Amino acid sequence: MNPRQWHELPAPLQLLRLSGFRRQLREQNLHDTFEAGGEQPRRPAKNRPAYRTYDGSGYDPDDTDMGAAGTRFDRNVPVETTHPDPMPDLMTPSPREVSRHLLARDSFIPARSLNLLAAAWIHFQNHDWFSHGRNPVSAPLEVPLAGDDPWPERTMLVRRTRPDPVPHEGAAAPTYQNTVTHWWDGSQLYGSSESVARRLRAGEGGRLAMDGDRLPEETDDHASGGLPGIDMTGFADNYWVGLSLLHTLFAREHNAICAMLARAHPSWDDERLFQTARLVNAAVMAKIHTIEWTPALLDSPGLRLAMRTNWHGVVGSVLRRRTPWRFGENEVLSGILGSPMNHHGSPYAITEEFVSCYRMHPLIADEWRIHSHLRGEYIDTTDFEPLQGHSTRTAVDKYGMSDLFYSFGIGHPGAITLHNHPDALRNLRNMFGEHIDLGAVDVLRDRERGVPRYAAFREMLGREPVTSFQDITPDQRIAAELAEVYDGRVDRVDTMVGMYAERPPAGFAFSDTAFRVFILMASRRLKSDPFFTDLYNAEVYSPEGLAWIERATMTGVLLRHHPELAPALAGTRGAFGPWRRLS
Repeated sequence: MNPRQWHELPAPLQLLRLSGFRRQLREQNLHDTFEAGGEQPRRPAKNRPAYRTYDGSGYDPDDTDMGAAGTRFDRNVPVETTHPDPMPDLMTPSPREVSRHLLARDSFIPARSLNLLAAAWIHFQNHDWFSHGRNPVSAPLEVPLAGDDPWPERTMLVRRTRPDPVPHEGAAAPTYQNTVTHWWDGSQLYGSSESVARRLRAGEGGRLAMDGDRLPEETDDHASGGLPGIDMTGFADNYWVGLSLLHTLFAREHNAICAMLARAHPSWDDERLFQTARLVNAAVMAKIHTIEWTPALLDSPGLRLAMRTNWHGVVGSVLRRRTPWRFGENEVLSGILGSPMNHHGSPYAITEEFVSCYRMHPLIADEWRIHSHLRGEYIDTTDFEPLQGHSTRTAVDKYGMSDLFYSFGIGHPGAITLHNHPDALRNLRNMFGEHIDLGAVDVLRDRERGVPRYAAFREMLGREPVTSFQDITPDQRIAAELAEVYDGRVDRVDTMVGMYAERPPAGFAFSDTAFRVFILMASRRLKSDPFFTDLYNAEVYSPEGLAWIERATMTGVLLRHHPELAPALAGTRGAFGPWRRLS
């Protein structure tokens, strides 16, 4: 008899097993690419900053560059295992053939427990955590095309990942830099440099610049790819309507926090108001992600308990409000917030494998139905193309934010599985005019960056090994398709493909393998950050700021700025589940 899987246990036992997984992953799956060579020596910080720095530097007393923009991605697997395959193995099987035969959407498979706002949210958060940047000059990679491939160009060229600009001959493996800060600091709104942040600010009252209730239109050619049509914000790559809704919402939330702080502290100047509001707004977003978005996608009693424990501890939010002091340093009892900072033996950074586990493009729909937020009546149907890139602001002008939010709230995203990658992204003209199959690019990026293929990857995370395609999926049809595409070699299945093929635990929107990386990195993004640990206090955030965070929910943020959505949100489990239809 097979032993019960962790997710088949009662919720308290699930929490114990997850705590054990995290402890093991912290010991075995944090690998510092600094050891690959080439980076400047670690430098101590002169002083711990009073607020979040623009570039994310200075947070660790022994390493001022830790987590800053322009520092390397780390790994969740040993660095020496992360060499990309040489040619022709790099293109075997062709990423385009993987996309055509395993990823392409046969018919839309909805994730009925979620709404489209959940899809927009993770893209919004990803832009805060990581970006490899854009490689301005390189010989592109040529993806092989089959003779029956309908791709309109004779070749498929993919821009290579921007190489690490720090030379390091003889390195253990290639490394890459994150062009945004590694921290959970709202950099998608505020930018990852002082020059960007200053450009986005109103210059008074701590506020971000707004054009009425909208973000201003971007005017800088470099930021917008040479054309108008997107919002002026901290990070706008791959921009679309879903991002515009959330960037605008949380820019307005920042300004609301500024107004609250100014009333409480009328002597505070523009700089202090801005910096304190940024701290509060970033914590609001982290809280929403931790105890609302994550349990919506990983909907099980054990996970809901685990994520509440990460944030509040088992003592719960009500007791924390009544008792400001902690129950010792234990993060399980009192939560990570306000606990001592701890990197668990490895300097903090986002990892390449974490990036891989957040490839969730099947969430995006191909058909978008627009409805009125007033009475719920149908208005229009559009495909994805008019909602993205330089058409973004035109689409927002056409439909209005209230109708768009309502339409996102009642619409379903796609399930994160094989045969459900959106056609719109597999035949996409991006903001820079490049014609790409994003499914093929996703496959290629993992290979190019040395992410181990699926069988090796999951074993390195402590999961049982796979020796057959049936070990990946119980679906015999899918197992046969995998065997055909990968020529019978289970060891060659790509990590993203294997994770899509898995049957996830009950209530989960993504695989158990991806979840192992999530267990490790979700708490690490909080535990390594002094502004969620050592400096999470009233002196830094202000008493009013801490109270704002404690009260914050995604529904509350939406209703603060869009009270007209109240009828649709009434009685819902949360903002990322299906909203109430008004007709």
